[in-house]
Amino acid sequence: MTQIYRADKLIKTDQLIKQSFAMKPLRLDSLEIFEDVVRCGGFRAAALSRGVSSSAISQSINVLEESLGIRLLNRTTRSVSPTEAGARLLEQLGPALHVIRTAIDDLNQLREHPSGTVRINAPGPAADHVLCPMAFEFMKIYPDINVEIVSDAAIIDIVEQGFDAGVRFGHQLAQDMIAMPIGPALRYAIVASPDYLRKNGHPDTPNDLLGHDCIRRRFPNGTMVKWKFEKDDHEVEITPQGPLTLSSAHQERQAAIAGSGIAHLFEDYVRDDIEQGSVIEVLSDWKKKLPSWYLYYPSRRHTSAAMRAFLEFTRNRK
Repeated sequence: MTQIYRADKLIKTDQLIKQSFAMKPLRLDSLEIFEDVVRCGGFRAAALSRGVSSSAISQSINVLEESLGIRLLNRTTRSVSPTEAGARLLEQLGPALHVIRTAIDDLNQLREHPSGTVRINAPGPAADHVLCPMAFEFMKIYPDINVEIVSDAAIIDIVEQGFDAGVRFGHQLAQDMIAMPIGPALRYAIVASPDYLRKNGHPDTPNDLLGHDCIRRRFPNGTMVKWKFEKDDHEVEITPQGPLTLSSAHQERQAAIAGSGIAHLFEDYVRDDIEQGSVIEVLSDWKKKLPSWYLYYPSRRHTSAAMRAFLEFTRNRK
């Protein structure tokens, strides 16, 4: 009986060894994808972040779990979260992947032309009028560097969301960030079409707007944008009223040109329209000055060669 037991044990051990050699090889990119899925909170968001399909992300996770022989993610129709094993792996995986990325990036310093990807999160107006023109110039100088700009008005943790940098107003920045101003100071313009003003009259003060059809803006988090004015150190804030509510500056501009009401937009969006007469600016003596946009990035994080090149370009850009 003892010999049979030992034989069975040897057979089982041999089977386990064979199974381990039969496992699919573990790929570094599958570990990065696992980290992205947890960070983004789901397969679809991770797929958008990486520019691939959700099915490709799901397949990669399935292969990873099969290779490790353990479930890493709890999946429901509404959310994805790490299992205990997944959380434990992720705890050690983050620092390890950071060391690997840093080592690879250090080699990148030896290249004649830096490569890699720069990911930046910015509100739509900053992306449209400051960041995109900068990126177009930058990529002509550094053709081996990819630039990804994500337009988002919400205040986010750029480190947690996997961005190299963000763009916000100066007062919206976290204290542990390094920031530099980009672009000139900003101003809002209050505009409407000639037909609208002909039919409804011109407002003379900010409070007069309460009797007009204002084109309102709602942020993704549900907050309605309030309009702020300043004249001779006197500040006024109103909550605009009107039948039309939109979610982007481009839509507001189109609505104003179409005569749907009075719009509240950054000057950059309507400067040409004002010159061409498509819209007329009102309350120009009530413009409130705003700070310029700031590009910010973490002070306690390894900066990639691609990001260093972008920062140097930004500092030297006139």
